[in-house]
Amino acid sequence: MEALAGTAASSSILPVRHPPSRLAPQSLALRPSRCGPLRASGGGGGGGKEESQAAPAANGSPVLKLKSDSSQNGAIPIVADKSQKAPATNTTTDLSGSRAGLFRTPISGGVQSATFAHGLPPPALAVRNLMEQARFAHLCSVMSGMHHRRTGYPFGSLVDFANDSMGHPIFSLSPLAIHTRNLLSDPRCTLVVQVPGWSGLSNARVTIFGDVYPLPADQQEWAHKQYVAKHQQWASQQWGNFYYYRMHNISDIYFIGGFGTVAWVDVNEYETTQPDKVAVDGAEKSLKELNAIFSKPLRELLSLEGEVDDAAVISVDSKGIDIRVRQGAQFNIQRLAFDVPEKVLTLEEAKRALHKIIKTSSK
Repeated sequence: MEALAGTAASSSILPVRHPPSRLAPQSLALRPSRCGPLRASGGGGGGGKEESQAAPAANGSPVLKLKSDSSQNGAIPIVADKSQKAPATNTTTDLSGSRAGLFRTPISGGVQSATFAHGLPPPALAVRNLMEQARFAHLCSVMSGMHHRRTGYPFGSLVDFANDSMGHPIFSLSPLAIHTRNLLSDPRCTLVVQVPGWSGLSNARVTIFGDVYPLPADQQEWAHKQYVAKHQQWASQQWGNFYYYRMHNISDIYFIGGFGTVAWVDVNEYETTQPDKVAVDGAEKSLKELNAIFSKPLRELLSLEGEVDDAAVISVDSKGIDIRVRQGAQFNIQRLAFDVPEKVLTLEEAKRALHKIIKTSSK
């Protein structure tokens, strides 16, 4: 009987499945510059059920149409509407009233208002920028049988990471950690990365699917240099017998931009896209420098549209900045686009662009 019981227990373990195909579905990004003002619910992270289909736009790219709703909380479910084309003019009142543009709530995570003044990075570039700016992420591995509990269940843990030149994450892992043992047993995992400085449902985040393997001994020193360059301090290897691992195969990428951008990003496009230089340079030290200079002027600028208690820059790219805004006990994020003809490439150019916006607005 004991032998039969052991056989039955082992048969309950889920079989190992191969990673999904590298071919990602076509992007379904909502581009405010083409679709005009939109209101949406959830941003993919609110737990509500969403139904969406792609409707062809004038340029042939798929555009999601949003249908209004009169629910009390104002959350608007995404539905397909093939009978109408995407609006070309602004026919909806700007609910935020702010020239800073897109306004996101921490409750619905949807777009409350949108203008044509914003140029957002395409999803592949936005993900590369996010991977450069973030230092920590949630690694979800598959529980192995060596732990003698919850075999086959997903196991989430917080890890730090760096990137190689193709955007593949590199990890410094202890052999004693549960996630390390899980990866050695089954390399399949996901990495969930969110924009630093913000933890609401309306923040930008990405889920990367892939397979993680230990790097060979002759690449350990190279990986260590990547860690030091990103974290600007001695990597965690100094505190114990840590070993470097890399996500060798990226099988899929799911991106939620927070500004109405929800897309499966093509892996090849992601790997060949280079991040914005200003985003790479916009590390924690650079963001502190921007906030030391512009936090008060930005708060005063945003207060022209309504009282603002605090404003902090949490990310920067070649087209603009994201600002975390506090109004009493409520937080939201606003996007401020650079009013310059060319892309902003350096931190100094970003400073000049912000000085120009503040100076123009104060007149």
